[in-house]
Amino acid sequence: MPETPPEPRPSTPANDTHGMDRRAVLRGAAAATAAGALGGLAASPAAASTASATTAAGASTAAAGVLPEYKFVRRALNTANLAYNPTGEFIFPCLRGTAGRLSNAPGRFLLYYAPHDAPGGICLAYADTPEGPYTEYPDNPIVGRVWSPHYSVSHVSSPHVMWNEQEREMWLYFHGENTTTRLARSRNGIDFTYEGVVLNTSMLPSGTTETSYARVFEHPLSDRGSRYVMVFMRNDRSNRRSIGWGWSADGITFDFDPRPLIDHEAVGVTDVSGPHVVEQGGTTYVSYHTSEGDIRVTEVGRDFSRRRHLGVAHRPLAGAPDNGRSAAPSYGTHLGTRYMIYEAGSRLGATIAVARA
Repeated sequence: MPETPPEPRPSTPANDTHGMDRRAVLRGAAAATAAGALGGLAASPAAASTASATTAAGASTAAAGVLPEYKFVRRALNTANLAYNPTGEFIFPCLRGTAGRLSNAPGRFLLYYAPHDAPGGICLAYADTPEGPYTEYPDNPIVGRVWSPHYSVSHVSSPHVMWNEQEREMWLYFHGENTTTRLARSRNGIDFTYEGVVLNTSMLPSGTTETSYARVFEHPLSDRGSRYVMVFMRNDRSNRRSIGWGWSADGITFDFDPRPLIDHEAVGVTDVSGPHVVEQGGTTYVSYHTSEGDIRVTEVGRDFSRRRHLGVAHRPLAGAPDNGRSAAPSYGTHLGTRYMIYEAGSRLGATIAVARA
């Protein structure tokens, strides 16, 4: 059986937009209720509605029927030995398989990650199994906070890499500053060419202060003529974070719903972030972390019109490495085993962890 990249059932990669003006045009209220489906691991609707399923920390919720029980395996990186470690913390992991995709790759799996704080920097490590051990790429960061003549910002962070099957390229979505999500493209997963801005606060309603932590998946929406969906964190003047979404035909130019896909108030927390699309059993879910330190799941349906909040799917370990916080989950399956690669630990002291179902 061919090796598959550790990601939930591939959702299509998000599109990057060249023209800020075109992307700034928001859809009306009718478009706000429809949404694109996310791709990922999910259970059947019947399993998702089984409230007796138990998470790793013992939570009995419907969400536990969508995602399996993941148990911590190891830290992906020994941060004390990294050559590039400007701030002592790393976030937002994204793992992609190279078999059948890239020639002369340093490993069968490429792990992308970044520091949160300035100067940030998109980093790379590699391994031959999802569990590692991972070797640091010697020339990190592979994308820095200054990319002349395209931009010069305080930091770049939150890498999400999508394999674009049509282009046979790795497409890297990342933020810098927090108001702006950008796209770069690569034939080898290491050397990237800058494409442009795909999301900016100006493309959402007035009062939006942040649009970052975006992930893009291939998920066609025939009624919108689109091939990709993007999910991301949006903030406003209240300093309360929700999940937004958009859709695109090419992964470059996106349209965005002016209303949140998942509102923090609807799930009873102050903030939600780190969304990931999960697709299973003929429906679509979004997984995300909350200000409570846990990971929750909402069913959005194939067309993103549903808002069924299923509760906690994963609770963090009380001790290391989570120390009460699991965040920015990324899911995948390799040789029949499901994995969750996630951000473990406090917001400004996190590391990258590997968990196995």
